[in-house]
Amino acid sequence: MIIKSSDIVTSAGDFSTLPKASDMLEFVLIGKSNVGKSSFINNLLNRKKLARTSSTPGKTATANYYIVNDEFYIVDMPGYGYAKVSKSEKFRFDKIIKDYLRKREADFIVFFLLDFRHKPTENDLKMYNYILNYANPIIVLTKVDKVKRSMRDKNLKVIKESLSLTEEDKAILYSTVEKMGRDEVLRFINDVI
Repeated sequence: MIIKSSDIVTSAGDFSTLPKASDMLEFVLIGKSNVGKSSFINNLLNRKKLARTSSTPGKTATANYYIVNDEFYIVDMPGYGYAKVSKSEKFRFDKIIKDYLRKREADFIVFFLLDFRHKPTENDLKMYNYILNYANPIIVLTKVDKVKRSMRDKNLKVIKESLSLTEEDKAILYSTVEKMGRDEVLRFINDVI
């Protein structure tokens, strides 16, 4: 798939302000506050600053809609888990994700982003199990370049075991530095649209 166009369409602070569901497929990104969702979007869409990146977790405070090739949406959800925000903001972040999964009438596919460097936390497992009630997510393991090549098989095994993944479950190793995973994600998107 060639990315010809990509733009941010809107941002929504809660479920009631999400754009009206259309017949375009939505690829929704769910991940922890510091997992690298913005870097993933910029790399995937071949744009340097379309999604704002920050070294401070919790900067994505809204559901951000990006239209791609006038064919589908990428929906960047606020990060769950650690963020230097108030409890009420954390609750709002969590609520929009869960409301989206439960109530969204558009067709969607979940990309669940996890940091490849770490074993999934209790928070990750709770979110993953919640997602499984509504979707069979594609696992995207970010920041692969930060793990020594000799340790990658071990890390992958730990993550797969933690999530009880089977051979049929899709887990994509992704690195914006090593240019790894982008083609696989784009091929997957192309196949489903």
